[in-house]
Amino acid sequence: MVLPAMSQISSDASTNTIVNSNGNDFQIINGIEKGNNLFHSFNNFSIPTGGSATFDLVNTPNITNIFSRVTGNTISSIDGLISTIHGNNPVSLFLINPNGILFGANARLNISGSFIGTTANSIKFADGTEFSAVNLTEKPLLTMNVPIGLQFGQNSGKIALQGTGHHLTSQNPLITPYVPTVLEGNLAVKSGQTLALLGSSIDLNGGILLAPEGRVELGGVAEGEVKLNRANQGFNLDYQNISTFGDINLTERSLVNVNGINAGSIQVQGRIVSLTDGSVLWVQNRGVQKAGDIDVFASDSLKLSGATTNLKIRTSMINETVNTGMSGNISVITPNLSVNNGAIVANRNYKSADSGYINITTSNLNVNGYISTDPSAYAVIGTLTSSTGKAGDVNVTTQNLSVFDGAYLGSTTFGLGTSGAVTIDADSVSVIGATPISIASVIANTTIGHGGNAGKLRLNTRTLTIQDSGSVTTASLGVGNAGDLTVNATESINLSGRSPSITYGSNISSTVSFLSADYYTKLLNLSEIPRGSSGQVTVNTPILKISDEARINTGNYGIGNAGALNINAEMLELNQGYLASFTASGQGGDMNIHTNALILRDQSFIIGTALGSGDGGNIMINSPVIVGFNNSDIMANAVTGRGGNIQITTQGIFGLKFRPQLTPENDITASSQFGVNGTVQINHVGVDPNSGLVELPANITDPSQQIATGCADTSGSSFVATGRGGIPQNPIQEVGSDRTWSDIRDISAYRKTGEVTAQIPESPKILVQATGWRRNTQGKIELIADKSPTEAQQILTCAAVPKS
Repeated sequence: MVLPAMSQISSDASTNTIVNSNGNDFQIINGIEKGNNLFHSFNNFSIPTGGSATFDLVNTPNITNIFSRVTGNTISSIDGLISTIHGNNPVSLFLINPNGILFGANARLNISGSFIGTTANSIKFADGTEFSAVNLTEKPLLTMNVPIGLQFGQNSGKIALQGTGHHLTSQNPLITPYVPTVLEGNLAVKSGQTLALLGSSIDLNGGILLAPEGRVELGGVAEGEVKLNRANQGFNLDYQNISTFGDINLTERSLVNVNGINAGSIQVQGRIVSLTDGSVLWVQNRGVQKAGDIDVFASDSLKLSGATTNLKIRTSMINETVNTGMSGNISVITPNLSVNNGAIVANRNYKSADSGYINITTSNLNVNGYISTDPSAYAVIGTLTSSTGKAGDVNVTTQNLSVFDGAYLGSTTFGLGTSGAVTIDADSVSVIGATPISIASVIANTTIGHGGNAGKLRLNTRTLTIQDSGSVTTASLGVGNAGDLTVNATESINLSGRSPSITYGSNISSTVSFLSADYYTKLLNLSEIPRGSSGQVTVNTPILKISDEARINTGNYGIGNAGALNINAEMLELNQGYLASFTASGQGGDMNIHTNALILRDQSFIIGTALGSGDGGNIMINSPVIVGFNNSDIMANAVTGRGGNIQITTQGIFGLKFRPQLTPENDITASSQFGVNGTVQINHVGVDPNSGLVELPANITDPSQQIATGCADTSGSSFVATGRGGIPQNPIQEVGSDRTWSDIRDISAYRKTGEVTAQIPESPKILVQATGWRRNTQGKIELIADKSPTEAQQILTCAAVPKS
């Protein structure tokens, strides 16, 4: 960057500011003192290369804040030293120039307090007064109150810092801490103070900002008000009232450094925030207190990409601890976040302290790619522990998540500590591809080392796509247990394919296995035989498709057990795909599969097996329909141990048959090569066509003995309707009454019917013996009986009906 011609520092005579010059060195005295505040006003404020501007407080030693404004129409070009002397207190300096501020490679600070360089129009105070650099119609109203805000207009200028870039190094920038070869800083403040740059845009081209144990604020502000909140040392800035943000760019190994015994914090707020060429936001805690946080808000996007030319340092945001104090947290809020071409977002610990968490809230998260000259330098977002401390949790909330070309998202332990929990909430997730040197794209929770356990991984999404050896996994590579893995996809999961550089297909898995890269095996002094148990894998989705060598599995290639595998899907289709649980020496994990339709095609298989002395896992399948094609198998096998048991509950199995050993057909088997075979139990719960049938009697009955005697009239035709005998219209219809038959024809002309009269014979009189007497109303004596027997009516028979 070429700086423009620089003017002298000159007073505008509005604040009693006196500027004394000696060549390129300027002494600034007096000003207007109000309580602890001192006000200066300049027409121009620029420092030539090698020059200096000294705020001499010999006449105002008790102030704590210097507010200096530039009211002319020129930018401030600073390529020399700004300092304060003769003050009794730590003194903070505000430099306000709405036209813009350019810091050259030789720009330096030597002030006792905080430094705020800004292109705001004015600074506001608690009593309502305003110290403006653009409104000069009236004499400024100055105050002893504390500053509360910086007001930006529509035409605020830019801030740029030119430098030669940092000289950080690392044995391995992914897993070992960064090391400063020199303590350097273009702009630096004292320990515990704030260094803030706020303009319509911020450009650091190899620039270095140093605030040991303090705070760095980078604000791209095009319009609005930034609130100033006084902290114990320095200021915290609040951007809630900003209506329009500006861009922030860090290039050419730029560095923001707040390290120290108790490391500080970094806040970046802008529209498009970009870090490239090995530029770094770096918090390294070397003490016993918790470090500060890294907070980044980008109203449009945050982009990290690339590395230094020697690849010693990647473009990164790093919050790490190398002592017993915790590292701080990393929080990112932006609509679009991309971490590409070997860039890193990491929270790490190397001692007994825990590392902080990583929280990401975005609409689109893209973790993608590797450095073309070094395929082992892949993009990473994650937390890490290399000692007894716990790695921080990783929480991602996004609409769309893409992990491509060997990138990594997750948490890892290289020591005795546990890795953090990984939780992802997304609308759609894609994990695809690998590097040319066999590093697959992965969302993971992993232990690699000497006894630390991997934490849990939970992925909640609408759709999940895993292709070309992509992986969602919890894994133990060394000694330690793999964590549990849960995947919930409300719409579908699709696993398919294998990358040409990888020996295995896409997968959802929890395994105990060997670390394939010899470099890390030697670097970490890992055990040659892995020990531990794999976690439980649970997959819940309506549609699950596994094809082209992809798989869902739990497994253990070392000493330990395999975890359980639970699949809950409405439709499960395997097309040269696998569901597997296996172990080398321990107990194979059980598989529980619940689905409405299970389809196996083209040498697909469901397998629970023991590769060595262990027992095969049990397989339990509950599916109304199970179909197998082209040498697909369901098996629970072992070598020297016991074969697992298979229990299938279904309404129908098509194409698959139980066989004692595997064949080229579609088999169901639970065998052991040298041990005890398992069992296969198939429960058919469909409709039995024989159910409800009654066996007829063997002896034939004479039907003439079962017909009741009726009226003996055989002179005409007859019609008999017997109904369906209790049989419904179709097998699923309830039994109901049949509709009655009636003949509605008028046939009166064809027959004559006489009147039917019933001839009922008179009943004979019965004599009853009198038991008493009485006098009636006419005075006559009558004999009476106590009770007369009931006369029974004669039964009407056919004989009483005359024939017509």
